[in-house]
Amino acid sequence: MTVSSAWIASQDPPRLIRRLCKHWAHKFPVSLDERRGEIQLPLGRCLLQVGDGQLEVCLQASDAEQIQRFQQVVAEHLQRMAGDETLDFAWRDDEARQHTAG
Repeated sequence: MTVSSAWIASQDPPRLIRRLCKHWAHKFPVSLDERRGEIQLPLGRCLLQVGDGQLEVCLQASDAEQIQRFQQVVAEHLQRMAGDETLDFAWRDDEARQHTAG
């Protein structure tokens, strides 16, 4: 399992989580509450969590090649959900990190 995460500054992290989860809910299994979201995509698992003025995104995929594609897909979709707000993604890979959405 390969894990990659990013902290992204945002004016409204809960809104981004809601929008992305609702966007993908018609195609993929999604769970969502006020502070967290989880999306099971063919590329892997996407965990989203609200931080203080930030959105934490944690991706889990089978290998490094998948994780790179996953980063691109999630970043593109989050940027669309953000509208006029520009998001800065600094992905950090961490294969040993254990992360859960619950």
